[in-house]
Amino acid sequence: MTSQTSSPESTARRLPTWVTSFGPQIIAALIAGVALGLLAKTMGTVDDEPNWLTTTLDTIGSSYVSLLKAAVVPLIFTAVVSSIANLRAVSNAARLAWQTLLWFGITALISVTIGILLGVFMQPGDNASVSKDAEFSGSQGSWVGFLTGLVPGNFLGLGASSKVAESGDVTTSVSFNVLQILVIAIAVGIAALKVGKPAEPFLALNASALAVIQKVLWWIIRLAPVGTVGLIGTAVATYGWDTIGSLGMFALTIYIGLFLVLFGVYPVLIKAHGLSVRQWFSGAWPAIQLAFVSRSSVGTLPLTQRVTERNLGVSRAYASFAVPLGATTKMDGCASIYPAVSAIFVAQFFNIDLGFTQYLLIALVSVLGSAATAGTTGAVVMLTLTLSTLGLPLAGVGLLLSIDPILDMGRTAVNVAGQTVVPTLVAKRNGLLDTALYNARRQGDPFVDDSEQVEVALPVASKS
Repeated sequence: MTSQTSSPESTARRLPTWVTSFGPQIIAALIAGVALGLLAKTMGTVDDEPNWLTTTLDTIGSSYVSLLKAAVVPLIFTAVVSSIANLRAVSNAARLAWQTLLWFGITALISVTIGILLGVFMQPGDNASVSKDAEFSGSQGSWVGFLTGLVPGNFLGLGASSKVAESGDVTTSVSFNVLQILVIAIAVGIAALKVGKPAEPFLALNASALAVIQKVLWWIIRLAPVGTVGLIGTAVATYGWDTIGSLGMFALTIYIGLFLVLFGVYPVLIKAHGLSVRQWFSGAWPAIQLAFVSRSSVGTLPLTQRVTERNLGVSRAYASFAVPLGATTKMDGCASIYPAVSAIFVAQFFNIDLGFTQYLLIALVSVLGSAATAGTTGAVVMLTLTLSTLGLPLAGVGLLLSIDPILDMGRTAVNVAGQTVVPTLVAKRNGLLDTALYNARRQGDPFVDDSEQVEVALPVASKS
């Protein structure tokens, strides 16, 4: 007598699509987040404190972001060291690196130009209905701080600060500087190449560590729907439509700029290189989607590199260099469109006239200063760097922070889209693009890494 058992594959087929497919899960999480956020908004506050639902959503969302941040330091270090080591397998490595940086600059210049034009024509600061009494006391950017920030204070670019509360309790927090980690990783990677054969065990250990870290990040990525509910719900509950409406023209200008870059500039560049725009969108969209909900370029890095290699056909040796570099320095949304529109908004809001020289400075800061923008969440440092360079009031930052999470979702999506475009263009120009793979029909779940797909298939294969 034979017993019938259902395989994992047959069980998966019986489940609804929204249970097994990551994309519909994200969409469902977005809807659930908005609904719960609106419900939390109607519940109001308790003794001037957030209600239990708002607190729960905030805890879920902030915990997910904390998980992403926890992986940033080891991920950037191991990924950049491995990417430099992988350049050994690519001919003309120096030329590829130069072309990558050049296209980073070209796309940043195009993006900031769009931001400036939109800011000038749409006048987002003229009709804003927010108080001028806003103050800003957060991290400020400056060229001196940017340059001194290149020099690592310790091996991992870590810092610690302590704050004494009114009750006498001392709270110590640890922070990291993405730019310093990048500098350290580049130096270590180049040194390993110069050392040669004696460095092979170190590079092998680094590659193994990277594989382990990426595995952990895949687990975190699978939690994105849960994090999405918390992040979206908190944004809606905390800021609501009233706050968003008071800066409506500003938010609209930002999103028009992001839309033009994502659906205009990038497709034109793709088409100009003889590639299918539709195939680029279908290949890069999983990473763009995750970036939108996670608001973290670095957190999206494993998926960005995966779709760049597997969907867009970029050589792995080159993609493993260009994508991690882009995740820390390629920020068309955070470092180009956003600071350009924001600087013009602040100038208009405080009735300060900007001349041609100031617009050139905005473009210069955006192209050269984008490395100062960390690949986690937020673009406050880049904004304060731009305002400081132009001599505009830093109090203007306080006006814009109220809706920053809403804007950061779109900014990060454009950041990650750009991080797939540039490697694709450079690979095409240097014969490193697998056009057959680029034009192939998309198969499999991009949100599951190859090792997990093999693990699922093994029990089924053993029965035949």
